Order: sequence, then structure tokens, then C-alpha cells
Amino acid sequence: AALQKLRGTSDLSAELEEMLAEQAAVKGQRAKNPWELFQNPALRWQLASIVVLSSAMQLCGNDSMYFYAAYVFQEAGIPQDKIPYVVIGTGSCELITSVTCNMIIDYAGRRPLLLGGYIFMAGWAIVFMVALSQQTQISWMPYLSMACIFAYILSFGIGPAGVTGVLPTEVFDQMSRPAAYMICGSLLWFNLFLVGTAFPFIVKSLAHFCYIPFLVVCVCTALYVWFFLPETKGKSFLEISEEFRKRNFKTKTRAGLYKGPEEIKTTTL
Repeated sequence: AALQKLRGTSDLSAELEEMLAEQAAVKGQRAKNPWELFQNPALRWQLASIVVLSSAMQLCGNDSMYFYAAYVFQEAGIPQDKIPYVVIGTGSCELITSVTCNMIIDYAGRRPLLLGGYIFMAGWAIVFMVALSQQTQISWMPYLSMACIFAYILSFGIGPAGVTGVLPTEVFDQMSRPAAYMICGSLLWFNLFLVGTAFPFIVKSLAHFCYIPFLVVCVCTALYVWFFLPETKGKSFLEISEEFRKRNFKTKTRAGLYKGPEEIKTTTL
């Protein structure tokens, strides 16, 4: 009844069938601890995916944009007493795009939103560094820097911010999800502390080119998503699990074929 109220329809046969199939697949198992996920080869690529994406959430430099926001807005000629409200506006943009992402995620897919988000962030990071370096020479550069701040935050909100949080639910079974979310949460806070501690030293060392480390993170994350993260849109957990199983246990035989562990065991016997 609760599920019918949530979905707004009484036809839940397909969803209930998927839930029961997943329940049968984990029957007899107990909830896993975080360290057990690292020891389980069947979860190697699922774990790598959430580690990479959860770390990139903070290491991509989105929060560091707020560090520069007041300075850039001041250089653009915004009155000092209005700058706090404009900074709040940038945060509102991130909130709105994150909500928008959750509304379109089932239509656009996970991989396109993640890829688009990190690729656009990498592009805007380059433009932002160029604009900062020319801000004192060209009168309209502060406005370009201001546009880059909004564009960077919007790119983050429409992609990584909205997608990363749902992936552990889709790539881990019921017994592994709590531990996976513990790992994600720990990485988010640790990397937030790392960026907050290191960013002043990065600015001091690289000056206007301080976004080079974040640019590298965005590019590497986009490459990981392109080559290693399967699309989960419209797939049941068992279908997603099968894709990861093939990647986790891919073993090349003499005939040049790839087989999973059960097929290899059967062939050997």
C-alpha cells in the first residue's frame, strides 16, 4: 500500500518481481561490514566506482569555487553589501540543478549526466584560470570569471551532485548497501577536509592556475566513467550485477574467450 501511494499507481507487479528476485538472490546472507567489501573480489569494480566518484565529488573543486566567489564578484563591480546575496545565489543554483538532475536522471541516464558534468567542469576550469590570469589586464574578464563560477557550479549540480548519491543503491545488493554508503560518506568528509586544508597552499603555489589539480581530477573521472562505469538506467539490479560480474571475473582462456568463475570451474572439472 505504501509503495502504491509513493508511485501513484496500483500496477507494481514488475517492481515487486524485481524486489523479490533480489531478495531471493541474497537469501541466507547477512549484512556486510565495510572491510568485507574490500576483501570480496565479486565487488571489486562496484567498490572502485563508488570510491572514484565519491572522492571526485569533493576533489573536483566545486566547493573551492565559493572561495573565489566573493573576490570575483567584487572585481566585477558588485557592491560589497550585495556580494553575500550573490554568493547565496550560487548555492541556490547548485540546489536547483541537483533537484533538476533527480527529475531527469531516469530519462537522460547516469553516464551521460556524469560525463557531461565532469567534461563541462574541466572546460570551465580552463576558462576560469585564463580569466583569472587576465583579470587585471582586460576590463571584462571579471564578468567572464563570474560566469565561469556559475557555469562550474551548474555543471556540478546537474551531473555529479545528483547522480553520485544514487549509484550505491543500484550497484550493490541489499546486504552490501549500508557498508557501501558508510564508505561513500567517509570518503566525502575526508576529501572535503583534504581540499579545505590543501586549497590555500595550492592557491599560494599556483596562483591563477590553482585549478589545474581539479582539472586533472575532472578529466580522470570522466575517463573512468567512459571506460569502466556501465549504464544502469532501465536495468534491474540483477542485470547490473551481471555486467559487473563479467568485469570482476573476466579471465582470458587459450581460445581467446572470456569466462566467469563458475564457467572456468566447470571447464576445469
